[in-house]
Amino acid sequence: MKRLINTIALGLAIIAASSCTKVDNYAGPDQTLQGTVTDSGTGLPIQGEIGDGANSTRIKLLESSWSANPTAQYLGVHQDGTYINTKIFKATYKMTAEGPFVPMVQTTPAVDQTQTVNVDGGTTTVNFSVEPLLRLAWVGQPVINADGTLSVQVKVTRGTANALFQQAVTEIWLFVNSSQYVGNNINDAAKTGKYTGDLNAAVANGTTITLTTGNGVLPAGVLSTARDYYIRVGARTSYNLKQYNYTDVRKVVVP
Repeated sequence: MKRLINTIALGLAIIAASSCTKVDNYAGPDQTLQGTVTDSGTGLPIQGEIGDGANSTRIKLLESSWSANPTAQYLGVHQDGTYINTKIFKATYKMTAEGPFVPMVQTTPAVDQTQTVNVDGGTTTVNFSVEPLLRLAWVGQPVINADGTLSVQVKVTRGTANALFQQAVTEIWLFVNSSQYVGNNINDAAKTGKYTGDLNAAVANGTTITLTTGNGVLPAGVLSTARDYYIRVGARTSYNLKQYNYTDVRKVVVP
């Protein structure tokens, strides 16, 4: 009986050892997936947040080659509208972009702009063309005022003619930061400036509006060395209170 028990124990040990040394035959994620999300009206990249999850522009992937009901994966999009990931598995993906623009997939009316993409062969580029909820454009150059504040001018207009996505404009802000990463989620709060005029009239009429930084002035650098600041204007509507449409980022040197 003792010999039988020892034999069974040895067999179990061998099985356990073999299961622990099972070879993984699946290739690692060695593919690159990249692209740009652009404004269908201007061809320019959609400006957005950075590092803010669902509150920023992102790419949604559904790996359809292995499952009929896959779990969604997401790739973050840089604030300049580009994205890249160098560690993607070879597979077939259904892809859409999500952000401060008309949804690419809608139920009523039925809209489906999903792209089915075979990621294989090294680098795959997938671009998306979308209609932003709002479109922002700089007018002229930033002005440093005598009191140390900064003023800018912009135009904010509708980015889509689709009435379903022309909700009221709720906020327009001038964001300031000491690094090139600047927006609603990354800024110097004391220096931000809010537009307090009639938002919807300004947007409807395409009026040039002026925004000025807040009570926090823009000090020069230590020992009178010039200091760099980065600015951009963001606006959002009641359709999507989490996401802003933006201008591109501008650098301002305060002497």
